[in-house]
Amino acid sequence: MKVAVIGGSGFIGSRLIDLISETTGWEVKNIDLQQSAFFPALTHIGDVRNLGQITGELAGADAVVLLAAEHRDDVTPIERYFETNVGGMKVTLEAMSRNNITRLIFVSSVAVYGNSAANCDESGTIAPSNHYGKSKAEAEAVARQWYESHPDWNIDILRPTVTFGERNRGNVHNLLSQIAGGRFLMVGNGNNRKAMAYVGNVAAFLLFMLRDVTKGFNVFNYTDSPDMTMNELVSHASRELNRHVPSIHFPLWLGMAGGKCFDLLARLLRRKLPISSVRVKKFCISTQFNSSKAHSSGFAAPFTLAEGLSRTLEFDFVRHLSPQQHLKL
Repeated sequence: MKVAVIGGSGFIGSRLIDLISETTGWEVKNIDLQQSAFFPALTHIGDVRNLGQITGELAGADAVVLLAAEHRDDVTPIERYFETNVGGMKVTLEAMSRNNITRLIFVSSVAVYGNSAANCDESGTIAPSNHYGKSKAEAEAVARQWYESHPDWNIDILRPTVTFGERNRGNVHNLLSQIAGGRFLMVGNGNNRKAMAYVGNVAAFLLFMLRDVTKGFNVFNYTDSPDMTMNELVSHASRELNRHVPSIHFPLWLGMAGGKCFDLLARLLRRKLPISSVRVKKFCISTQFNSSKAHSSGFAAPFTLAEGLSRTLEFDFVRHLSPQQHLKL
């Protein structure tokens, strides 16, 4: 199989390309605006918003994985979310049609659910609460509409939860960094549960979809179960790092007051700070999603959630492995 990954120079794409390149009889091409630090020989510079470029780059492919997206929470202007995430979907589908390619995997996000009921499955209400989630939901709708008029195609959508792992600098890394540096203070009772996914498992599930989910229109949530409470997550990290975490728990109202002070300071300094009232609130709420469909599909995650955390801590905070070494962990 010849697989084209659009937007594969990033965090998830790099792991996926590594798995595909090691699969006997498979070929992979990366199409991205940015050169890949790991796979420069497989990378072709291309813009998912440019129909001519993408049409040319997809020639000869059997399947496409669409990862390219605007995903940071501070993108401006907000139109960029829709130009890339929705416009990129439209360009990809048209470019695939011109090349007679009928298999697409789109990496969306649980952000499409917004503040829907806890632990929702794939039938949960689509009610995104931010522009990123809205653009992903709109891109999904474009893909579904396309499938309705092209029922011979195979279109699969993956909605992963917050994904962490080696080299990622998202919210999970920031939390682990605070613990490693002895700067962590627990806000709230710590019993809230957080859905998370280790990048090695997300990439492995994408490979599974390429191999085994080959018909129809399919949607999967992805989380690594069972979800940890914040107390369990912090305890695991502190043991691995041999760092003491104070046992005191600050009440939510006090944490929010501190967060608002940082909000004011950020406005005065005109720059973003690592602490805010929004981040404090997010830290203290539960975020859970039902991914039993993915885990009952025949897929076996190669790592437990605890193993994923241990590998991340080992790479980022203990051994400080090179980027090349981490792909082979």
